[in-house]
Amino acid sequence: MTLGDFLNYFAENPFYIIYYFIAIPLAAFLANVFGKGEGHLNPWCMMYAILIYLVAIPGIFSIILNLYHILFENHSIYDTNIFAQILPIISMVLTFYLIKQNVSFKQIPGFGKLANLLGMIAGLMVVLFILEKLRIVAFTFIPFTWFVLLLILLFVGIRFGTKRLLRGE
Repeated sequence: MTLGDFLNYFAENPFYIIYYFIAIPLAAFLANVFGKGEGHLNPWCMMYAILIYLVAIPGIFSIILNLYHILFENHSIYDTNIFAQILPIISMVLTFYLIKQNVSFKQIPGFGKLANLLGMIAGLMVVLFILEKLRIVAFTFIPFTWFVLLLILLFVGIRFGTKRLLRGE
């Protein structure tokens, strides 16, 4: 399954993606209602951390994919798949807004690490897209699972490489 097949699957079966991206802000809203003023305490803060990760990674991926389509592929904005390319961004913004109503992001465990993770993933994806655009490597024809594995390997390599560099080894 390629990335195009993956997106086409959700275009043909939008129920799954709609349910996922409506359930996360709904869960954040319910957590705000039931945990009002207690967002910095467990289990609410752990729930918020999980919700942030569940919505931020697809949201950032969608932003990068949209930029790639518009800047590199010259796709028309009219051809944008609302469920796969717009809904994750709206869900991410809404979830962050709802969570921010009850707790500061500084009090959520791992949020600083999330920002670093998402920045590194965004940087890796930009580099991979540029490599493909320069025709050095063609990523669009490899299966989606191999692309994700490549991203994970690059992420782990950069992560351990920067740690070793900072320690001076």
